Amino acid sequence: MSKQNPNYPGECPEKRDYADPPPAYHDPEVVGYQMGYSGPQQYVAYPPGQGSSQGQHPMGQGPAVTVQPAIYLQRAPLEYPMPDYLGYSIFTMLCCCLPLGIAALIYSISTRDANNMGNAELAKKNSRLARNLNHTGLGIGIAILILWIAYVAFAASLR
Repeated sequence: MSKQNPNYPGECPEKRDYADPPPAYHDPEVVGYQMGYSGPQQYVAYPPGQGSSQGQHPMGQGPAVTVQPAIYLQRAPLEYPMPDYLGYSIFTMLCCCLPLGIAALIYSISTRDANNMGNAELAKKNSRLARNLNHTGLGIGIAILILWIAYVAFAASLR
């Protein structure tokens, strides 16, 4: 048992039954957005008192419209950028604690990017995190150095 469309009681028409032919070929090189921007275009309104009484305008004539290009807003870099601690991060990474140094380096670069984008809140957060990671990494590195010296001194005293 087949279901039928209540709006169309007969069978579905075949493709060959459609009256409209397919659209003609359109050259893709002549598409409007690919032709470039030629500046604002202005359309002149039909002069008052002329034209049909129904308010229709002849083809090509219409109310005055000025088309303006889109405006993109972009933030400027911060006037007083937050410190990014990039050198400190590299030192921490190479000399003290590699994992914390890498994390501090990533946040230092993120701070620099946020400063350039003008995002003060994100720059402040990333700067503070990079500084704290650097201080922690330096503290761990100094603690490891002190423990190493103590171990070597203790081992030398036992001989």
